[in-house]
Amino acid sequence: MEVALTYIYGIGLPSSKKILSEAKVSPDVRVKDMTEEEVAHIRGVLEGQFTVEGDLKREISGNIKRLMDIGVYRGLRHRRSLPVRGQRTSTNARTRKGPRRTVGAKRKKT
Repeated sequence: MEVALTYIYGIGLPSSKKILSEAKVSPDVRVKDMTEEEVAHIRGVLEGQFTVEGDLKREISGNIKRLMDIGVYRGLRHRRSLPVRGQRTSTNARTRKGPRRTVGAKRKKT
């Protein structure tokens, strides 16, 4: 169950351990073996204390949009699809910049 909770967007292993301890559910129990009562406890803890899935994605995109609107440096980097946290861009940064675009291949004149 400990690992199964990490499949929810916004929950990692530390959060998963905290949720299970507050819901008083054993971390070793398998999802298929859980009772409805245990599921309800976990759902209650999740809804009460954590922002997950759609709400979290909406919150994050709202934060990025706010940075872009007020025109701060981080917002400009987001707008240009460049690394935001100070990484180098002359080499690497391919994940953020996308595949290479060849500018102009010169032909030999015959």
